[in-house]
Amino acid sequence: MARPETTVGQVLLDRIEAQAVELAGLDDAVRADEPDAVHRMRVACRRLRSALQTFRGLLAPGATDTLVADLRWLGAALGRARDREVLAERLAARARELPAGCAPERVAEALERWGEAEYRRVWPEVVAALDSPRRRSIAAALTALVTDPPLRPRAARAAAPELSRTAAREQRRTADRVHTALAAGPEDRDRALHEARKAAKRARYAGETAAPAVGAAAERYAERMKAVQEVLGEHQDAVVAAAALADRAATDGEPFAYGVLYAGQLAAAQAARERLAQVWAGAEKRKLARFG
Repeated sequence: MARPETTVGQVLLDRIEAQAVELAGLDDAVRADEPDAVHRMRVACRRLRSALQTFRGLLAPGATDTLVADLRWLGAALGRARDREVLAERLAARARELPAGCAPERVAEALERWGEAEYRRVWPEVVAALDSPRRRSIAAALTALVTDPPLRPRAARAAAPELSRTAAREQRRTADRVHTALAAGPEDRDRALHEARKAAKRARYAGETAAPAVGAAAERYAERMKAVQEVLGEHQDAVVAAAALADRAATDGEPFAYGVLYAGQLAAAQAARERLAQVWAGAEKRKLARFG
């Protein structure tokens, strides 16, 4: 349960400050290309942006629009490197599981070389983003936001009821997108599932924001939404991997092996779609969003 004196505005500011500290502390690690640094900075951008958008009703209209856009820009710059790294790791691991007749090690090494080349090709964009005035403006805006927050009067309300209402709203938003995705035809399905994934992630982050104030109920909510996000993430990763394999098959000289890998990614996507309804059943109950 939340402490009686805890306001929803303070909960939001605590979340923003924690993620701002995380973001600021990662610049040197990203520049040094330390393991997982790009991923962690990208996640901090997402969590900050999600908090500002999910709880925008607590802030003065338009006060954080530029910051949200700048965080989206930085996350995208980081993502171009991170996505290629993760994709190559996924495909190389699957390649090493191929039968001996498919030259698994040769295919895996070719995919690793391709992934490394792609990562290095876009890496200068990451460094340029960190060196840019726009990155500095993000740091300044976050400092100003925490120091002199543009809170509206409703931010002074007790935390638990407001956090529950927010969680319920994000749950309904995710439900709409999940149901749309489950009913979509083949031509719209992948896009609809991707939109459902984004909604589940935003709901998960809403639960994470609430958890320090209201405890186990919000943690359970976040865990259930994370499970939905992960099954949808597996689907998205498989779709992206299949598209990359179709492209690489024409240049890497092992068309049969790439065909086997491609079929495997299509199967993985189908398996994720089949799991979605069951996983969503654990996240759709209204009582899940009741935090006290």
